[in-house]
Amino acid sequence: MDEPILDLEERAAINAGRWFSALSPSLRHDILRTSYVKRYVDGDLIAARGEPPEDWVACAKGAVRVSSTSITGKLVTLTYVEPGVWFGDVSIFDGDRRTHDAYAHGETTIVCVAKADFKKILATHVELYEAMLRLHARRIRQLYGLVEDLNTLPLRARLAKQLLHLVRSYGIPSLSNGHEMRIGLQLAQEELAQLLGASRQRVNQELKAMEREEAIRIEPGGLVIRQPDTLMRIIETDH
Repeated sequence: MDEPILDLEERAAINAGRWFSALSPSLRHDILRTSYVKRYVDGDLIAARGEPPEDWVACAKGAVRVSSTSITGKLVTLTYVEPGVWFGDVSIFDGDRRTHDAYAHGETTIVCVAKADFKKILATHVELYEAMLRLHARRIRQLYGLVEDLNTLPLRARLAKQLLHLVRSYGIPSLSNGHEMRIGLQLAQEELAQLLGASRQRVNQELKAMEREEAIRIEPGGLVIRQPDTLMRIIETDH
């Protein structure tokens, strides 16, 4: 369902994005001026692997699950794009088709800039070229970090890092204890396991161990981070 404008919370999420907030006011204005808004419910397909690129996209609310399906039928989740993060530009730059599927996770709002408008903004704002290079460089660093973690860290440490990342991006103060943070992104253990490239059973075992150490609390509504310092120690000890 398309809506003409972002609400205040959605606009604040876009403006607060680390990359977007560093752009000049005139560039930010032109990007948002040419954009349009789409809203989805949980599970809706936003873009399919193999489609030609039509838009440059940012998440404004909820999350976008980027995934693919292997030849054996196994679902592989690469990441959950959080509010304030832009994506979809690689296919626009190289002219090739989209490499992965993108689905709404929860109620999700995205901001879209049509391919033609994106290229017009590039022609008008030379600044955007350097900004896109910085964005791609950051992604490459993150990718190298993920590959290194997969090859050097045990699942326990990788899970601790993922939980800290999720609470930074989606942390909500717990109503029962103001010193604790609930992860607002609703992830089933199977979805968390897909993100880590592990089985649900192994992830469940590690989560229960972290709960016994009082680092987290497992609740029906999701995970609560009780002691982030304990998670940090897990990462440092298992590195």
